[in-house]
Amino acid sequence: MANLKVGILTSGGDCSGLNAALRGAAKAIYQKFGEDNVDIIGIHDGYYGLIHNICNRMKPDDFSGILTQGGTILGTRRTPYKQMQIIEDDKIDKVKCMKDTYKKQRFDCILALGGNGTHKTANLLSEEGLNVISLPKTIDNDIWGTDITFGFHTAVDVATDAIDRIHTTATSHSRIMIVEIMGNKAGWLALYSGIAGGADVILIPEIPYKIDKVIEACQHRADKGKPFSIVVVAEGAFDVEEAKLKKKERQKQRELNNETTVTYRIMKEVQKKTGLETRAVIPGHILRGGTPSAYDRILATQFGSYAAQLISQGNYGNAIAKINGKISHNPLSEVAHKTKFVPIDDDHVITAKSIGISFGI
Repeated sequence: MANLKVGILTSGGDCSGLNAALRGAAKAIYQKFGEDNVDIIGIHDGYYGLIHNICNRMKPDDFSGILTQGGTILGTRRTPYKQMQIIEDDKIDKVKCMKDTYKKQRFDCILALGGNGTHKTANLLSEEGLNVISLPKTIDNDIWGTDITFGFHTAVDVATDAIDRIHTTATSHSRIMIVEIMGNKAGWLALYSGIAGGADVILIPEIPYKIDKVIEACQHRADKGKPFSIVVVAEGAFDVEEAKLKKKERQKQRELNNETTVTYRIMKEVQKKTGLETRAVIPGHILRGGTPSAYDRILATQFGSYAAQLISQGNYGNAIAKINGKISHNPLSEVAHKTKFVPIDDDHVITAKSIGISFGI
């Protein structure tokens, strides 16, 4: 029987780089402990699989050929943290079931790959006495304590490519194109891809916008003989009036207006005020898919390798991070329940403003 038993899961939204991280962790664990001395157990569909004990022993070959593969070979599923400690109609005590699976499988530790919700649940399990290490994954780049998350770089590349392609049709038809980019709470992805894609306006949740300023920026370009504009909008963006409302109030108001995001509202208002043909484009889940960039393959591999190092040290209850260019870690208790927002004085915001990009303010 192996001396070490490691459970590994991917939770929350998928993104490019998850398989690269699984591979990096597995190869480093096998290398450090020896293939005959360790069992890696794949937990399917995230915490749902841990709750329901949906696990299988993996072989070294299972981690071959997946470096460039998007998605996750373990499958993923959203099990919201808010529901973790609530017993619902199915009468399942989720925390108890996860602890029971941990004991039944005789895990020495669990590696949890995911975003903010994943880290919250990882911290909960750590507080319950389980050995847990988390790896930061999200295209939103909004996990506190790490310079960057794997999946973000690839999503920036994909979003930028989408904006590049939209640029050509916007130019050809003299249209204003409103491009909605994922980012419900934080605007990192819209900010980076907007700058890289040559956007004229970037709207992010951290900087509530004024619609008149957005219209003014588009009209100014038209007056200068450029009757096309690219407006990049993070899906979580909101205007200065909505900023006065609480989140639930804002959601209720949008439901009454049959809106999920501000994108189509901006499109209608811009077209009405400028008289210029305006279209909305939503790349959506395309941003999550496909082959990870070389950067994300390396970063995910580094995170996976560092996880093996923490396991060898028995150093649990931590979230792996990249801090000031070096792979390191933070206590899960410090990472959970925090979000890394774009500071309004962030270097990228300052750079964007310096070249004339409007933030609608």
